[in-house]
Amino acid sequence: MANPVYILALVLGLLSESLAAINPVIYNVLDSGAKADGKTDSTAGFMKAWSAACGTTNPAIIYAPPGRYLLKNARFRGQCKNKAIRIRIEGTLVAPSDYNVIGNAGNWLLFEGADGVSIEGGFLDGQGTGLWACKTSGKTCPTGATTLGISNSKNVAINGLTSLNSQMFHIVINGCDNVKVQGVKVLASGNSPNTDGIHVQLSTRVTILNSKISTGDDCVSIGPGTSNLWIENVACGPGHGISIGSLGKDLKEAGVENVTVKTVTFKNTQNGLRIKTWARQSSGYVRGVMFQHAIMNNVQNPIVIDQNYCPNNKNCPGQVSGVKISDVTYEDIHGTSATEVAVKFDCSKTNPCHGIRMEDVNLTYKNQAAKASCANAAGTTSGLIEPTSCL
Repeated sequence: MANPVYILALVLGLLSESLAAINPVIYNVLDSGAKADGKTDSTAGFMKAWSAACGTTNPAIIYAPPGRYLLKNARFRGQCKNKAIRIRIEGTLVAPSDYNVIGNAGNWLLFEGADGVSIEGGFLDGQGTGLWACKTSGKTCPTGATTLGISNSKNVAINGLTSLNSQMFHIVINGCDNVKVQGVKVLASGNSPNTDGIHVQLSTRVTILNSKISTGDDCVSIGPGTSNLWIENVACGPGHGISIGSLGKDLKEAGVENVTVKTVTFKNTQNGLRIKTWARQSSGYVRGVMFQHAIMNNVQNPIVIDQNYCPNNKNCPGQVSGVKISDVTYEDIHGTSATEVAVKFDCSKTNPCHGIRMEDVNLTYKNQAAKASCANAAGTTSGLIEPTSCL
């Protein structure tokens, strides 16, 4: 017969473990030395709270109460003892007003090697307006920092976060698996340089849902090595649209495949649904893309494939793109173009686009029929197609 004391101890142990799972340990950044005055450097306080949460085997919450917290560049490294760390922000994290402090750091806030981390609520204020002005003036300036970088991580969630005035990109997801971004707002001036809303590269199983992005560059940019990406219910504008690319800058480059973009709206944007590749040799590819249920409101280039991207005519004049584009579907795309050419497929001479499918596309220009332009593109159409297809 089993020892009753042993059985009781075992039950109590299991009970305490289950209670710990139900009641996570809370680390308040104020208890770690952070100050919610927007002036005192609180970087060390946040790092101390992260180290404590990362070091416990129990689920943990890092809590930032209402207020403003000044942070310099902070690197939150993974390899934690638990895979359930929630960072609950009820205040605003503020970057230094002097853009030189973090301008060459690459990232302002970087999560590296994380597993099972969620970032919830709050505001991230990159204070990027000074750097934008510097760049516009033609002076020598720092490159600028990405506001929030998620690198080489898995099982990450970003919920209800607002990113304001990033120096460079707002959110970058790089080398990750299973990242869910939901209810995010990105806000920056329409003329702010290189302030992409969400950039994804070398990552798989990324989902972007129910978000609103207003910025000076791509609302969402999709880089090399992206697969199984799902974007749904995203509003874009101002900005440069949702772009796959630019791709093909490097000779050996990972491809992009299995991308779904659905139920999206574009208002006063430079582009709508764009695929962009450098006009130079590359092993890259784009395949298995579904653009579905999109509304265009005064968009300069609602549907565009540009395989002759060659900024400033450097390192690519006279060359053609090696990126192979195939199996791209445009379904239920409606609205207004700000230019006469609403559909433009400018594909590679040596690697023509094929398997382009258009179904129920209706785009107008100034209440009249718009135009379509095709070069080196082949595909099929069904349903109502306006402008008249050139495939």
